[in-house]
Amino acid sequence: MANTSSAKKATRKIARRTAINKNRRSRVRNYVRKVEEALAAGDKAAAEAALQIAQPELMRAAGKGVLHVNTASRKVSRLTRRVKTLTA
Repeated sequence: MANTSSAKKATRKIARRTAINKNRRSRVRNYVRKVEEALAAGDKAAAEAALQIAQPELMRAAGKGVLHVNTASRKVSRLTRRVKTLTA
């Protein structure tokens, strides 16, 4: 348990930040899942539309430190490649 006032404040900050990061991570997963579902259904138009929404969300999460920049870039790259090869 935190003893000093600064340690108590730090635990409050950590809890608040954790909730925000959890929300951001959840948003990213939801948008990526929508792309995955469109790919599974074979709907290229829906997959492209979902990817256009998911890409900035992934990069925003990377910018905020929720995801590593390389991880976000890798996910965008792989999703883009899968959408392009859907009906090649």
